[in-house]
Amino acid sequence: MEEMKDKNTEPTPSAGEGGIDFDELMRKYDTEARFRTPPGWQLILISALAVAMACFHFYTAGFGLLPAQKQGAVHLAFTLVLVFLLYPIKSGMQKDAKIPIYDFAFAIVAAIPLIYLVQQIDIIAMERSGLPTQMDLIMGFILIAVLLEATRRISNPILPCLAIVSLLYCYFGRYMPEMLSHRGFNVSRIVNHMYLGTEGIFGTPLEVSSTFVFMFILFGSVLEKTGMGKFIIDLSLALAGWSTGGPAKVAVVASGLMGTISGSSVANVCTTGMFTIPLMKSVGYKPYFAGAVEAVASTGGQIMPPVMGAGAFIMAQFLGVSYLEVAVAAIVPALLYYFAVIVQVHFEANRLGLKGLSREQLPSIGKLLKEKGFLLIPLVVIVYLLIAGYTPLKAAFYGIWVSFVLSWLNKETRLTPIRIKEAFEAGARGALSVACACACVGMVVGMGTLTGLALRIAGAIVTLAGGKLILTLFFTMCASILLGTGLPTTANFIVTSTMAAPALLQLGVPPIAAYMFVFYFGIAADLTPPVALAAYAGAGIAGDDPMKTGVTAFKLALAGFLVPYIYVYNPILLFVDATPLPMIQAVITALIGVFLLAMCTIGYYKAQLPWILRIVALVGAVALLDPGTMTDAIGLGVLVSLHFIQTIRAKKQGPQMGTSE
Repeated sequence: MEEMKDKNTEPTPSAGEGGIDFDELMRKYDTEARFRTPPGWQLILISALAVAMACFHFYTAGFGLLPAQKQGAVHLAFTLVLVFLLYPIKSGMQKDAKIPIYDFAFAIVAAIPLIYLVQQIDIIAMERSGLPTQMDLIMGFILIAVLLEATRRISNPILPCLAIVSLLYCYFGRYMPEMLSHRGFNVSRIVNHMYLGTEGIFGTPLEVSSTFVFMFILFGSVLEKTGMGKFIIDLSLALAGWSTGGPAKVAVVASGLMGTISGSSVANVCTTGMFTIPLMKSVGYKPYFAGAVEAVASTGGQIMPPVMGAGAFIMAQFLGVSYLEVAVAAIVPALLYYFAVIVQVHFEANRLGLKGLSREQLPSIGKLLKEKGFLLIPLVVIVYLLIAGYTPLKAAFYGIWVSFVLSWLNKETRLTPIRIKEAFEAGARGALSVACACACVGMVVGMGTLTGLALRIAGAIVTLAGGKLILTLFFTMCASILLGTGLPTTANFIVTSTMAAPALLQLGVPPIAAYMFVFYFGIAADLTPPVALAAYAGAGIAGDDPMKTGVTAFKLALAGFLVPYIYVYNPILLFVDATPLPMIQAVITALIGVFLLAMCTIGYYKAQLPWILRIVALVGAVALLDPGTMTDAIGLGVLVSLHFIQTIRAKKQGPQMGTSE
């Protein structure tokens, strides 16, 4: 997820290679990294507020939450104040500039309606529910205005514009075409719904942000301060560095493991890519291919359990199931995604004749686990607590305490008071974009519930697709990717799950499969040109053309794009009504489908694959979308045939060494 990250994440030791500046790269490709660092007391004030925000959430997670709207109001108050102090009105302003007076004014004005809500919410609920006073409406109007501005500063103008269009639609609905028209609502009703209700700004998205999401961001930030990032890279080197095309596989493994604690594609690229991309280039991968591999691997981190980003927690709330159920459902799709990437980089390495690194260049896995293997224990504790029935909030709370204690087993990982303060500050900063996105997109969701537009859009999608599931899936995929080009992952998921997922539900798709489908393709937007931020960040490190890197990343992700279609048609892969034998069959056929599509996209298997055989591989992969004896037999037959043909061709011609062009 783009939002779940540690803004103060330290680069790997190779971050300076090639003269690349980690901070500048982040600021170039990630709007959330474009914060200012003012001098003197102003920086101390920001630090104190961020630590106070983290302490508030840590305390309430352990000792009891406030009522939902109060918890959300305090959470949003901290968020808006910090956003106005950290993010300038124009993104190009000097990084170390002082905070101007007008931003202090913005911060104060932003806090007032939220403090007012905390003080008045009980009275509003008991004495004047549905009948707001003039002061209620004024406060609501102020909050909407400052929230839109704060979201614009930390994200981009697209999400605030979408919220504004939603508000205007609530008012001018009576003038819209028949399919979109509604009776229209006055300003009082709109502000009341968005500010005082539980289906607008303070709806499910912000409720989740102010509880589960913040604590998991804080958990990831604490782990990062123990040196988890470097440990993950070293572990990946030990596991995969020796194999064919080893550095690329290191990038895939490292980014996948990093994704277990971080939900940001761009931050993942910049953190692991500083090390893996130069390593890939050093053994012969083309720069743009190296950047694309890192981007694809880092993007998949957002669907890797146990920490899947804010979207997974919101999905659990929407579905009315436990977070553990969502995380379990994501296991097989995530593994299929990474299997697709691993297979493709393996084919590319074979095509180019690339070797792995020598054992002497790699760390010893035994020594590594002996010295720092305990860093994995907090993740194990999180998983155990979730299985044992603890809420995600409590699991993250205890996971942080376990991290505190275990860090003292090694001098390098020790969480001293200064490091804890830095982790808490970084955790609060990392949560700002999630909170703004959740609050702002809450107005879009509120528009849908107020006007009934969501059900109409779902009906329109089904009608446009002629009731055909495959076309409905395709249109939903396009909508998710299109929205993802301008919206953060969390906001994208909330919008598509509200507007597009109901179309899949109407056609009988299991709810978990429908929501996972839009979640998956919302994340995929980070790889889809023309706005492919993860790929462009990879290109920045690799020193190659961003568009070429983005197109290559899209090609590498194509095999992964097959995965959501497979689990919609075969939801047993999400553990829906799973039994052992059908589950094994489903996993095997999914692996074959992904393998065939990887073969098609790279154009190599034992030898160069002619276009006609690439098309055959594609047909076999598509056949495996539909579970059934006949289609499974077709897919398996295609694999066996291609294996036989390519083995003969490889013996006759020898390996065809191409280029990665």
